[in-house]
Amino acid sequence: MAEKAQSEVGALGYRIVVDREKCQGIGACVGAAPDVFEIDREAKAIVIYAEGVDETIDETIKETIVLAAEACPLEAIRVYDDEGEQVYP
Repeated sequence: MAEKAQSEVGALGYRIVVDREKCQGIGACVGAAPDVFEIDREAKAIVIYAEGVDETIDETIKETIVLAAEACPLEAIRVYDDEGEQVYP
């Protein structure tokens, strides 16, 4: 069964959208933020919640999420803040 075209999850104060049509499963996002992203069975990035991750976590994890999005060479990850403003790209 094919996954939907986007993986979208609110995480840690951000809304993270992975465009699964653009994603090639390179895994740069997983390398940058393994508690936030993983590669699924269809070799596409998805957003996960790691056990014990607290949604009130500090700005460091938010910076890590943006760095992970920036690491994607295909710009398949978009990040929005709590107010819906696009943070990246």
